[in-house]
Amino acid sequence: TMAWEGPQIKAPGLTAAGDLSTKQYYFVKLSAANQVNVCSGTTDKPYGVLQNAPAAAGDPAEVCVFGLTKVSGDANLAFGDSVGTSADGQAAAYTVTDTTKYIVGVVQEDNAAAAGLATIMFYGPGRVLA
Repeated sequence: TMAWEGPQIKAPGLTAAGDLSTKQYYFVKLSAANQVNVCSGTTDKPYGVLQNAPAAAGDPAEVCVFGLTKVSGDANLAFGDSVGTSADGQAAAYTVTDTTKYIVGVVQEDNAAAAGLATIMFYGPGRVLA
């Protein structure tokens, strides 16, 4: 099966921090007021999933902040996996007891291989407190 999308809430008025043309369906973080950039560390707090491919700084960025979205997988993700960001902004599976990473969603439709698209329910950053 293929990844799909469903109802979403998108944050209005966001722009890209730079060229994100190759980062569609990657996790993004807030990098300045009303600006997003791709997540670049496993401990980054994802704000949402980039839905479009802005080519330059200041271009409009469509970001799903809640709902069913496609996401690029860092590895082969399985149905039911809890996910957060990898070091390059793709979805990675983490255990919910990991206190160093943010769990932002759960896989509803898995991908077949690394860099493949999966469907997740994105519900925003949560972290288990130590």
